Amino acid sequence: MLLLRLAARDLLALHARRRLVPHLAARWVHFGRGESSDGERSAWARSLVSLAEDLVAAERGSVEMIVECSPTVEESEGPGRDGQIDVVLVGRHPAEGTLSVQLVELKQWSAVTRVEAATADLVYVDGIDDPVKHPALQLSEYHALFTGPKGPLNGLQFECGGFAYLHNATNESVRPLLRVDAPTGPYAHTYTSDTRARLLGDLQRHFTAEDDYSAAEYILHRMNLRNTPLLDAMVKSCGEDTVFTLRGRQRKVADDVLEASELILDSPDRAGIVPRPQHAVFLISGGPGTGKSAVGLQLRADLEAAGRTVKYASGSRAFNAAIKENVGYTAAEFRERFAYFSSFVKAPSPPLDVLICDEAHRLRDRTTNYRLPAEKQGTKPQVDELLDASRLTVFFLDAGQTVRPHDVGTMEHIEDAARRRDAVVRRYHLTEQYRCGGSDAYLRWVRALLGVSRQEPHDWVPDGLMHIEVVGTPDEMEHIVRTEFEAGATARMVAGYCWPWSKPDENKNLEKDVRIGGWHRPWNASSESFCANGEPPSRIWPVHDAGIGQIGCVYTAQGLEWDWCGVIMGEDMVWRTDRWVFRRGKQRKDPEAGVMRVAKPGSLDPKVRTSTLADDEFARCVRHAYHVLLTRASRATVLYSTDEETRRHLRKLVGDTDVQGLRPTQSAIPPELRIARRSVAARSRRARRAQSKAKLKNEMMLF
Repeated sequence: MLLLRLAARDLLALHARRRLVPHLAARWVHFGRGESSDGERSAWARSLVSLAEDLVAAERGSVEMIVECSPTVEESEGPGRDGQIDVVLVGRHPAEGTLSVQLVELKQWSAVTRVEAATADLVYVDGIDDPVKHPALQLSEYHALFTGPKGPLNGLQFECGGFAYLHNATNESVRPLLRVDAPTGPYAHTYTSDTRARLLGDLQRHFTAEDDYSAAEYILHRMNLRNTPLLDAMVKSCGEDTVFTLRGRQRKVADDVLEASELILDSPDRAGIVPRPQHAVFLISGGPGTGKSAVGLQLRADLEAAGRTVKYASGSRAFNAAIKENVGYTAAEFRERFAYFSSFVKAPSPPLDVLICDEAHRLRDRTTNYRLPAEKQGTKPQVDELLDASRLTVFFLDAGQTVRPHDVGTMEHIEDAARRRDAVVRRYHLTEQYRCGGSDAYLRWVRALLGVSRQEPHDWVPDGLMHIEVVGTPDEMEHIVRTEFEAGATARMVAGYCWPWSKPDENKNLEKDVRIGGWHRPWNASSESFCANGEPPSRIWPVHDAGIGQIGCVYTAQGLEWDWCGVIMGEDMVWRTDRWVFRRGKQRKDPEAGVMRVAKPGSLDPKVRTSTLADDEFARCVRHAYHVLLTRASRATVLYSTDEETRRHLRKLVGDTDVQGLRPTQSAIPPELRIARRSVAARSRRARRAQSKAKLKNEMMLF
């Protein structure tokens, strides 16, 4: 659990805009705490603000405040409050330059009548009926949780202390807390309004005035709120061994599949005299960034290591190409491990032990491909082909990412096919958020904005995990995205399918189809090879450095992520007064240029704009396409609409980007947390294993 992460001066700016408490209240509800009480809201509005004001007064406004957080993602499950601390202050030590952390309990108490003499752990406070725990003892427990064996601060060389701050009290009014027999230790300090000057001095002693990088990024990584992106994890592991750290529900799903493989499948070291007839199907749903692909790829590695015959199939060419391009499999090695849904028109004999189907919401009714001969076209439902291919089948899907009218990959569709085979069916749902900076608030905001959820569109409130801003021109969007890309971040520009898509000409030049005023850019190349100016083919556009200059769409972006994503909303979805309006476009051939141009603004997606598609289904496909595009970033989304009224609506919801320090620039990330990314040339399995062994000896330490 984490409600907010902001530098002290930014928290005050958010409070000045009257957006601090509403945001914290919404996060409180999300984590199952129910509606926040008047006391909680008062504490946020007064105690948090008082601490931030003191940090600014001490010239320590850059110190970051992590508000109402638990040590790890797992600790956020359930309704309890154990381990949830008011504030963690994070910065750099002024003398040592190392990480400096202070755990803070904020109390609005104005008077303490007595402390239980026998144990010195119960405090009697004016206005509270029952005695409460001594703040120093609370901090002692938090210190143990954060620095203990499973804590995010375990094993680090840094300064960690803590204090209770009673800004409404005087020394005299809380005299029992300050007696000579009060608890002692680096986390047992108590400050009141009388000792504010001492607090300011101690803050200066603990933290440097300015910091070149965000020290809180260390803590967020350790709290599992900053996950290693999927492709980075695969590259780091060279495609071998264990590559992901699964947590919570992810671990449960993986363990259950592995257990089922032992119960249902024959022993891998000897064939059964009579093969077991059982068939099991796992249906695993979850929104963007809930770790579906991480679970799937980890399962593939674990099952292969156990001697099982296993393949990882996807309906996305871009996803498979990204894995092949970045991890560096040879063509033969890639075919051993990965496949497409269309690869199983003819079932393997004998069947695979396990088939893992990612992006299963992209299942088609039939396997059809104009590139393939007639004998390789499907004659039965594609889901049946996949079920025939293995004894144990795992499907990962997200109903919110069905973007074509003929996508049939639903839980019910797959379950019906499984039950016709008398297969054992198990359903799971992943909820923890690991993309978009771990910001569930951002995902809820996107879903409400687009009408994908029942929640009404609402103002975006920065939470320090994910960033969004609305720009007035495509040039401004491209400038921001390119600046971060050139600084070392992964970044791409994507758009709704609202412009014609030309193939490269005979000289392999790309037509600049995406035309917004005087700003013209090409779509990613619809080709199988590199184009005239080095533009990569569409299958590797998401992961090749030269892809930064072209615009991607939902079909080349789905299943992938970047640090920064510039999103262009076109005329297919525009805001009019109080609702979204969805438009089908038309195109015509430009006689002078010899290429297609927009004749009527709107969707030009040939699979979606067809007049035979009902209006409601058309709107659903467009909404879902933008849902995919707006959830591709792990740090920041830069949003632009070609429609002026829509831009005004978006600006109203997002607000001005006027809070210093909120934009998560690449330069703000500590150097040792930056991951160098580049396309990896194909190399042999032996070379990858050698690199994997070397990695164990020379792995870069973060601290």
